[in-house]
Amino acid sequence: MQHFIFNLADGDRERAASFLHAKRWVFGREERHRDAIAPGDLVLVFVALTREFVGRAKLETAFLDPIPSDPATSGPALSGVLLSDVEEWTSGVPLNVAVQRIDPTASNPYVQANAAGFRAGVVQITVSEYDIVVALHDETGEVAVQSASGLKPSRLGIDPRRKP
Repeated sequence: MQHFIFNLADGDRERAASFLHAKRWVFGREERHRDAIAPGDLVLVFVALTREFVGRAKLETAFLDPIPSDPATSGPALSGVLLSDVEEWTSGVPLNVAVQRIDPTASNPYVQANAAGFRAGVVQITVSEYDIVVALHDETGEVAVQSASGLKPSRLGIDPRRKP
């Protein structure tokens, strides 16, 4: 299992929420990590406009080109992935807070290079970086807004899918 950030570079929290509710994330063939993602990988959702992580999900599929269309909508064919176990966070985790926790001495050049924001739409991260952002969210004590995936709402951090 790998861990990624899905960076919404051109949209706001509302647009990110619409992707999460639809259980799809759209990105193009030009994304560097498109062939590395696989079902079961975990992703954090980042909104560049507000510079915060606003949710997480599990990948249901590898990269699809095109994504199967939703019968309720029409429009051009899009590529990307389908999601499951979607959680939308009403209280986001600010990027600067995550960077401070991940690299408290500001000595990791890769982390510091991304402290201003992510350049790519799909960014591979370590399990530790993923866990730190989730833990920062857990510290808020917020109850996640669950998708219609059948998961029971619970406090983040008491997630039966995560190993202790």
